[in-house]
Amino acid sequence: MKTNRTKLKSAFAILFILFCGVEANAQLLKKLGKRAEKAAERAVERRVEKETTEKTDQVLDSILEPGKKGKQPTGKNGQSIPNKEDGERPSISTDLGKIEKAPDQPEQSIAVYRKFDFVPGDKPLFLDDFKNDFIGDFPSKWNTNGGGELVTINDSPSKWLKILPGFGTEYIPDVEELPEEFTMEFDVITEGLDSKTSSQSYLQIMVGDTKTFEKPKNYGFIEYPFCQFIDAGIIVENNINGKREIRNDIRADIRKIVASEHHISLAVNKQRFRIWINEQKLVDVPRLLPASTKMQGIKIHLRGIDINKEAIYLSNFKIAEGGIDLRRKLISEGRISTNGILFESGSANLEAQSMGIIRQIYQVLAQESSLNLKIVGHTDSDGNDDTNLKLSKLRADAVKNALVSIYNVSANRLTTDGKGESEPVGDNTTTDGKSQNRRVEFIKQ
Repeated sequence: MKTNRTKLKSAFAILFILFCGVEANAQLLKKLGKRAEKAAERAVERRVEKETTEKTDQVLDSILEPGKKGKQPTGKNGQSIPNKEDGERPSISTDLGKIEKAPDQPEQSIAVYRKFDFVPGDKPLFLDDFKNDFIGDFPSKWNTNGGGELVTINDSPSKWLKILPGFGTEYIPDVEELPEEFTMEFDVITEGLDSKTSSQSYLQIMVGDTKTFEKPKNYGFIEYPFCQFIDAGIIVENNINGKREIRNDIRADIRKIVASEHHISLAVNKQRFRIWINEQKLVDVPRLLPASTKMQGIKIHLRGIDINKEAIYLSNFKIAEGGIDLRRKLISEGRISTNGILFESGSANLEAQSMGIIRQIYQVLAQESSLNLKIVGHTDSDGNDDTNLKLSKLRADAVKNALVSIYNVSANRLTTDGKGESEPVGDNTTTDGKSQNRRVEFIKQ
């Protein structure tokens, strides 16, 4: 009897365990089902986002790089097949010796330029690509208390100024007068950076109340690093009436960027001080410069570089008055003219840096839904009159195409025209004058 009761209890215990196990499994499967459902939703979202980004990139590529033929073809093993016309990327050399290019970095999506909000100034104050200077000399439009010389780099059409490090060595462009609002741009190539490059290697860009080698009492500057073994950070500092009010170390890992050729953009709008490296804005300080003291000069300073194996080269300088908010001017005055929309030489292919201005025009159109615009292209006098007339119209069309294709502005709100070289605003016999004449106008209709 006891044996039967024991067996019965055991049977009930087994059934209870099985029942609990089934319930537990059911709960577990239910939880797993919900997780699987959410995972599937996330996967779909990622796929849609990826496809949308790819389509946007294709549109941008077709506008900014019209000759580009989609994705690189692949072989059976999935590896890319190089285009025959591309060939191998050459190393670069100067009369000072051979410079090996840094390993290729993955190309960033051109779509990032939708957020690139740098707007270059409209009135050129200083342009220097060293075209009129001799290799081996120090450039004539600059001053220094140290040294430096111009070199050529074999895959670059530009001449490059090799600058030297030093505790007090400075490089000062000969700008007659700095306005309250101006922009500055230039290109940088680095040589020899590696894991042993000093954590104290920085390029400093200062705006101050003197244009001599004397230290200003009022200034603001940034220093960005070339160090490769750690993220050294970007330094921001100022002095107001001889007293430091801001000193900060901004954490931004730019090691891969500075190892390759890169573009610096600076904008000063009264007290506000902003810096972009390539398309990325890294510094935006609203009150870095003093409110009541006029800034007189720009100084560039290099430190921490080992001159036996490392070098920094600068070129293609442009300092221009302006860089103001074109949106307010277009709304209030009904017309703006800008030479900040750039095209490849002799073509209507937009350069990616132009997207800052085009983005501002889109923002005006989005805010003012009843506003229609006429876009007018202008060229300098180089080349044939008829060719320039056609080119100016094509460039206006390219700007319209960007607004329609990227920002979905209705094509019916935009008309285009080209004036060629017929309405110059500057002297076509000078570099500065030609730069002023290559412009795009937006006129309220």
